[in-house]
Amino acid sequence: MDVLMNIAAAIDGLTERLGRALLWLTLAMVGFGAYNAVARYLDPMTTVALSSNAFIETQWYLFSAVFLLGAGYTLKHGEHVRVDVLYGKLSPKGQAWINLVGTLIFFFPFCALMITVSWPSMVNSWSVREMSPDPGGLPRYPIKTLIPIAFLLLMVQGVSELIHNLSVITGRSTKSHEDDPDNPHLGDIL
Repeated sequence: MDVLMNIAAAIDGLTERLGRALLWLTLAMVGFGAYNAVARYLDPMTTVALSSNAFIETQWYLFSAVFLLGAGYTLKHGEHVRVDVLYGKLSPKGQAWINLVGTLIFFFPFCALMITVSWPSMVNSWSVREMSPDPGGLPRYPIKTLIPIAFLLLMVQGVSELIHNLSVITGRSTKSHEDDPDNPHLGDIL
């Protein structure tokens, strides 16, 4: 079990570093959004086109990257939406069992399905070097590449969550990964 816990720690470390890097992408996204809003109002007053489809699409790409690549980070910190009718009333071991079964029956198959479904679209996009249909727009193939990568990273974080839940079920840990003080919630970080 120690080897598995080391694997989970390595996955958690990767996810944490990626999540922290995404904080900077979020700042860039807000910057592009603010610029785009100001440029739209200044364009009619100037002879210079301050706004462009490339800037608008950059904001959209950053938004997509943050949400796609941030899914594993959100999972690690227990911030995904959960229907908590019975779950909150269960012991940590009962919660771990629900997490384990849900991960195996729903989570992993869904991630695998999303990778499988998005792969042909990504390959096609790369083969034709798909571009935005808007004038001055950006290439679409890099952002389409993020979809299978995001679900792969989410699945990898799911492996860590599975290991943490096994640890609770086997009695090696008495608390869930989400309640770990070394695993702060997003609200504690921001």
